[in-house]
Amino acid sequence: MRIVVVGATGNVGTSVIEALLEDSAVESIVGIARRVPDKHLDRVSWVGADMREDDLESHFHGADAVVHVAWLFQPARRPMTTWSANVGGTEKVLRAVAAAQVPALVYASSVGAYSPAESDERVPESWPTDGWQAAAYTREKAYVERLLDLYEAQNPRTRVVRLRPGFIFRRETAGEQRRLFMGPLVPNRLVRPGLVPVLPLPRGLRFQAVHSADIGRAFATAVLSDARGPFNLAAEPVIDAAVLGELFGARPLPLPYSAVRSALAAAWHARMVPAPPELYDAFMHLPLMDSGRARADLGWEPYHTADEALRELLIGLRTDAGGDTPPLDAHAGGPWRIHEFTTGVGAVDLVDRLDARVGAHG
Repeated sequence: MRIVVVGATGNVGTSVIEALLEDSAVESIVGIARRVPDKHLDRVSWVGADMREDDLESHFHGADAVVHVAWLFQPARRPMTTWSANVGGTEKVLRAVAAAQVPALVYASSVGAYSPAESDERVPESWPTDGWQAAAYTREKAYVERLLDLYEAQNPRTRVVRLRPGFIFRRETAGEQRRLFMGPLVPNRLVRPGLVPVLPLPRGLRFQAVHSADIGRAFATAVLSDARGPFNLAAEPVIDAAVLGELFGARPLPLPYSAVRSALAAAWHARMVPAPPELYDAFMHLPLMDSGRARADLGWEPYHTADEALRELLIGLRTDAGGDTPPLDAHAGGPWRIHEFTTGVGAVDLVDRLDARVGAHG
């Protein structure tokens, strides 16, 4: 089999490639990314391309499946830029898949595509995917679901799989996830258990998490099987105040939703954090997913618990961990995180800025 992975160097993409390489049925993998890594992997060839503007169809010809996991989180202060990349880029991917007559497409959706739920009852894959419209990320994820609806109606012969994971963590992604969501002012080495006796948290906080390696296995299974349709992916337990208190060795201190939002909004407007308050709103209204279909129809079972995945991320933050691809590079922010400040803390995508610097210097 020949598999093409779009967005091959990020958190999910690297785990997908690792999982695919474990199966001898996969003869070759084409990894497409804006910045290709300087590393060699057997059966993997790298292609530098931006799905927003570069040719994709020529790389898709002869593929047995395309795995689309590319997503632009920043610049959060320029939502039209992320819309162009995530929605416009996905439209280009879909057109290229159709033109190259690729028989299977596996897409990385998200719990963020789901509409809010009024209770903590687990929602199935049939739950509405209208997102939280005030936040760019969830709005874009929901819109792409509509693109896939249209694509499936127009291309019934294509096997389309939508994987909807919870929050995806592992040690090697700590630097990337801090840059994307927490910003340059977070003191990594202070993120450790027992530092403070109490842990302030917004009241009602709870979310689902899963280890990146387990997500990689889910994608590989979806590629190599005859699966179709959407699948929720999350590990147990649900991460809530009690679990976080245990991880940090501190007593949870519940804070009013509005107080936390006001503080985040002030930090956002002061350009101290890269994530807007609307993303916090979306995060606090996410439903909890039922992953039973993935277990029954994909045979997928996470090897790591949700708290193990989160613990890995926290260890990665404390140890300045990173990976061997440009997005996962622990030092991408530069000395003293200077590039994170100079790009405007959420105003410019750091990878794009690095692309410009590489181009300017040949």
